[in-house]
Amino acid sequence: MDNAFVVHAGRVWLDGGAPYADRRFLYLPSAVLFAAAQAVLPAPVLRVGAPVVCAGLVAGGWWCALRLFRVPARSRFAVLGLLGLVLCWAPVGDLMELGNWTAAGVAALSAALLLADRGRWTAAGVVLGVSVAVKPLVVPVVLLLVMARRWRALAWAVGVPSVLCAGAALVMPDPGGFFTRTLPFLLRGGDAMMRPFDCSLPAVLPRLGVPQAAAVTVASAAAAAGVVCAWWRWRRADDGPGRLAETAAMLMLASYLVSRPAYEHYLVVVVPLLAAGALRAGAAARSPWFWAALVPQVPGLAVPLLDVSTRRAFKDAVALCGLALVLAVRCVRAPSRPGRQEDPEAELSAPVP
Repeated sequence: MDNAFVVHAGRVWLDGGAPYADRRFLYLPSAVLFAAAQAVLPAPVLRVGAPVVCAGLVAGGWWCALRLFRVPARSRFAVLGLLGLVLCWAPVGDLMELGNWTAAGVAALSAALLLADRGRWTAAGVVLGVSVAVKPLVVPVVLLLVMARRWRALAWAVGVPSVLCAGAALVMPDPGGFFTRTLPFLLRGGDAMMRPFDCSLPAVLPRLGVPQAAAVTVASAAAAAGVVCAWWRWRRADDGPGRLAETAAMLMLASYLVSRPAYEHYLVVVVPLLAAGALRAGAAARSPWFWAALVPQVPGLAVPLLDVSTRRAFKDAVALCGLALVLAVRCVRAPSRPGRQEDPEAELSAPVP
């Protein structure tokens, strides 16, 4: 369903129309270029291809996250972890069913961090820039480049989507519709179809009786605290890829707390990245609270009064806030003792026959 809105915008543009005439096209002008590439494909191909591509991007993101943590891609942990994400965690299945472009962010974030870990910061900036041009979900990770003082990578991360947006705007009727229609639409929280599934704090708290102004204040404070925790984690310049992964994930979760809308499948961007580090001592995924936060999104879990689809956002908000809290504690708490990090090659890393 989600991919259909984007493809429709691409077809409208190819026919000479204005993509932003449809309020549900929520992406930057640069996304029209990618949408047009899909618009020329037959509908039966898209119906099959969109979920398959999403599954491939999630698998690619998992592979990059594994390599970031030096886990063999053919290990038991790698294979069982991917199967667990796909079969035992609802957001991955929903992402593939919807064909949502969030899948591009799943692959891009892990790939960018893998490149950064290997010292290729400029290439990481390019990957982030292309991802933002497709869907601006990973914009918060740009702060990581600022923290790392990687100004060339920052220039690429900002420049790539800017150039693509400017180019698309030149050949698009009414590109200003993004500012006159789309942004106001998002700031109002979307429409009646979108709001029940929005798990951000400004959307969920008013449904519990909290005044809108107070909800925005609470969400903004929580997001600011998340950014501070990410900065604290980055300043603790310990060795290993956990510094990159946890700082980036904290920035993403902080943005989900306050941004509107925020959906359950947004968590697919960060959870595989954190889960891939589960074999390392002290990782956030070593905490039982990390996995407890994912329980509300286990397929088939029945929660009284929350089984109706329009109330699912409450379960998703619990997962979001739980993950953010677990990771925030991990970011601000220094390791109790240096100790020896566990070797990921030694646990669950025997190659699959």
